[in-house]
Amino acid sequence: MTHLSRRALVTAALASLLVSCAGHGGDGAALTRPGGTDAPARSSADPANAPHALGRSDPARLRIPEIGVDTPVMPLGLAQDGSVQVPPITAHDQAGWYQQSPTPGQMGPSVILGHVTVGSYGDGVFRHLDRLRRGDGITVRLENGRSAEFTVTSVRTVAKADFPTKAVYGDVDRPELRLITCGGPRTGDGYLDNVIVFAALSTASH
Repeated sequence: MTHLSRRALVTAALASLLVSCAGHGGDGAALTRPGGTDAPARSSADPANAPHALGRSDPARLRIPEIGVDTPVMPLGLAQDGSVQVPPITAHDQAGWYQQSPTPGQMGPSVILGHVTVGSYGDGVFRHLDRLRRGDGITVRLENGRSAEFTVTSVRTVAKADFPTKAVYGDVDRPELRLITCGGPRTGDGYLDNVIVFAALSTASH
């Protein structure tokens, strides 16, 4: 399968997805049916000054010093109902990378999900995600031994009904990262909103 045909298939699949919050005693970032009508995200950065995109390599570890995150990253696929899987509700909570998105550092938006709470186990790995601010750093260690360094460009809290599907999954002209969890008021066994961190690749190292 060519890169172009694979990208087209992934884009078509993502067009039918919307982030919502999962139950099951915790609060994840399950991807279900879509909503968002905003325009696709486009970078305003000068491509000549942007870091070169990395080759494909699955993420192994995620570090966000500003909010004390240092977690393994597990792969996430699709559940039987067509929604994206979320990390399991466990005492040793970790983040999960959606395998149909680019790997961190590849061209396009790479998507990593995490819980804000994990039921009786307490806080989730992304419990302080909404505290990140523009300019904060994020490091993703890849399976090939390289590290992709990202810089936060914006943090948004949005109602699930208004989830910005295209801004999160739309084409961009540089490697970017999306971190997603739940947030806002809690209702029943979930939350009303999603917290979304947008970040862009700043450097890559061995």
